[in-house]
Amino acid sequence: MANQGVNRGRRRFLVAATSVVGGAGVAAVAAPMLASLQPSARAQAAGAPVEVALGEIEPGQRISVEWRGQPIWVVRRTDEMIEGLSRITDRLRDPNSEVEEQQPPYAQNEHRSIDPEFLVVIGICTHLGCSPSYRPEIGDPEMGAAWQGGWLCGCHGSRFDMAGRVYSNMPAATNLVIPPYKYLTDDVILVGEDDEEGGTV
Repeated sequence: MANQGVNRGRRRFLVAATSVVGGAGVAAVAAPMLASLQPSARAQAAGAPVEVALGEIEPGQRISVEWRGQPIWVVRRTDEMIEGLSRITDRLRDPNSEVEEQQPPYAQNEHRSIDPEFLVVIGICTHLGCSPSYRPEIGDPEMGAAWQGGWLCGCHGSRFDMAGRVYSNMPAATNLVIPPYKYLTDDVILVGEDDEEGGTV
């Protein structure tokens, strides 16, 4: 029997409409599935590692992310900040990071990091758990002419340098804690996880 009376335009419209609806259905099913593969906010708070893009941080800038409910500060130190680390070692309580629990082995050095340019530190004072304020200006009038940049805990006055090392005779007894982390690429780190190669790429 011939296809007399068939509206070909209508047929094409119905095929196209069915395809669009089917595609939307696939997307509706796939989206929740893909979302389920990402760590939930609860999982991140419980300790899921956090990626940080370093290329977006300006020299001298500090950004903050959250890992295990704690503020993680990532600072891109300038050359001047890095050079200042060696000028104040005689004024620090633990300049060589000898309290091993305060940092992974690959951060037990003068700059307390894998790459001297980037510091990754937990932003909680080791005295009573306050959050120190960032004072990066070298020679800050309020901090004194010898100040090489760092942090000041406004609660009880503890001072930390640009490597998170505590000054002598401060209420805080130990340096700021360095969390485990590793480089995924030259510009991306993963906070909360390291590897046998000492966090390097």
